[in-house]
Amino acid sequence: MPTTSHSGKMPLEATVIPVTPLRQNCSLLYCVETMKGAIVDPGGDIPLILDSITKKQVTVEKILITHGHFDHCGGAAALSQILGCPIIGPHPDDQFWIDQIPENAQQYGFEGESFTPDQWLKDKDEITLGEERLLVRHCPGHTPGHVVFYNAASHLAIVGDVLFRNSIGRSDFAGGDHQALIQSITEKLWPMGRETVFIPGHGRPSTFGAERDHNPFVADSVLGLMP
Repeated sequence: MPTTSHSGKMPLEATVIPVTPLRQNCSLLYCVETMKGAIVDPGGDIPLILDSITKKQVTVEKILITHGHFDHCGGAAALSQILGCPIIGPHPDDQFWIDQIPENAQQYGFEGESFTPDQWLKDKDEITLGEERLLVRHCPGHTPGHVVFYNAASHLAIVGDVLFRNSIGRSDFAGGDHQALIQSITEKLWPMGRETVFIPGHGRPSTFGAERDHNPFVADSVLGLMP
């Protein structure tokens, strides 16, 4: 399956690798200066992920997880063993979702492994990728332990299933909270700037500005916010 890139000569670049039957956006993030990087949300299809790493010639040093749903991290344990790198994230409130990965993945006809991350994350943690840094924001609502990764220098965010182009994440799963999700979007994502490009967990990228203008769930006009 072809991959897509967010680039434009930014210091941090991302290649999106759709994986699993649910077409989850796994991302290869890397520092352009050092070509050191991370895989974010390896839900499955490990050969596709490894092929992208080889083609981009990135040295992957970390596996980052936005949240514990199987389509986002069902392949993390296997990939960690292959690459010999740690699993970082999500927030510990999602451990109960990670524990359910094998059963939940089986319901969709594919395999996934549970794991315990080498490092849990909390709000305002920072992760180093080569010469670049990712700010971690804890964004509950879709799941209680969901986190988002943001690189200010490249105006780029990896938001998992918090926000989508013209939609938002579901909040009807165990531990979900609609009001918390809206607050995560408006209080944690919007301050990253209208120009920030975000890669969602499924579907096409967008910008926070476009969603503030047009998203039927969280547009400023819908929520009564000042633009």
